[in-house]
Amino acid sequence: MEQLLNGVALGALLMVLSSGLAMIYGLRGVANFAHGALYMLGAYLAYTVTERIGFGLALLVVPIALALVGVVLELVFFRPLQHRSHIELGLVTFGLAMMGERLVTLIWGEGTLRVLPPEFLQGTTSILGSDYPTYRLAIIVIALVMAAVLVLLLRFTTIGLHIRSASQDIETAAIMGIDANRVSLIVVSVGSALAGLAGTLAAPYISLNPGMGDVFLITSLIVVVVGGVGSIAGAMVAGMGVGIIQTIGAVYLPSFAVLLPYVLLVVVLLWRPQGLAGRKV
Repeated sequence: MEQLLNGVALGALLMVLSSGLAMIYGLRGVANFAHGALYMLGAYLAYTVTERIGFGLALLVVPIALALVGVVLELVFFRPLQHRSHIELGLVTFGLAMMGERLVTLIWGEGTLRVLPPEFLQGTTSILGSDYPTYRLAIIVIALVMAAVLVLLLRFTTIGLHIRSASQDIETAAIMGIDANRVSLIVVSVGSALAGLAGTLAAPYISLNPGMGDVFLITSLIVVVVGGVGSIAGAMVAGMGVGIIQTIGAVYLPSFAVLLPYVLLVVVLLWRPQGLAGRKV
């Protein structure tokens, strides 16, 4: 039970992070290699905010700060370069990721940092007779609430309809009167905010270091491809699945655990090239 819950907790983090990446790819059609750096920046900002005003406010302040970073990404990079090839824009985001990692090192140093969760989330909670860390349960709950809010937003609001329409065909959506630039700004901002939320949730869960974004970026890219490129629902399901497989694999197949996400990626691409819920591209 404990290992299964560990897998769900890791899957919850991947679900939050990958949802933002899938949103941006679905609309802009570019793999945002800076997404891992946004996640890392969110974790380090959570460390600073927690030290000064508490972790509870960090859950609110950090996603808002990362949403503003998303506005800069959209207005300064994505929109001016939208007519360039995806490879060129991908390389730009890769360069931004390298700059972000260096910036974090300059500000916070190269040492490992740790964030303590709120006192009421410290300790353990009994689940079916097993004691399990309360904070990890909080990660699961917050991620599930986020997923529900995001699904409701996309399915039952006007802006959600516009996002889904633009993700299918942004040129046709613009012809139909949808403000594609406004939709793109919202999507990149929300996607970046989700990266910040994932970083904040991860801060008390794992140790902070300047390379933490790279590992999660690679895993998130696998999640997005497995779930279906551009599919937010697919990214959520795949994120939870990859988290559970990775955690259980680390217990029963420790020598091969690091390879399991890549094996899953190959199997899915051979069996269903469009991913679990996406379209073939």
